[in-house]
Amino acid sequence: MKTRDEYAEKLKAQIDNWNTEVTKWEAKARTAHAEMKPEIDRQLEILRQHRESAMYQMKLLQAAAGDAWVDLAKGADEAWAAFREAVEKASTHFRK
Repeated sequence: MKTRDEYAEKLKAQIDNWNTEVTKWEAKARTAHAEMKPEIDRQLEILRQHRESAMYQMKLLQAAAGDAWVDLAKGADEAWAAFREAVEKASTHFRK
């Protein structure tokens, strides 16, 4: 397994990538047709919630003492999986 810092850097890089995508989608949402806007806004809110959860798990992991970070990595992996799933689901709406 990687070190805590390597693991946290990997997670941070992924958040940065997803934030770039979300920013693009937010711009697209501003110009969306009125009938599509509620669904796009709903998808963006779901993404924001998952992003906050993933960032929280990353901060817990970074602050963990000793080998406790290994246990916290499990929670981070679960938050990541949920965030990744939300991004993939939302991407189908935004790429239309």
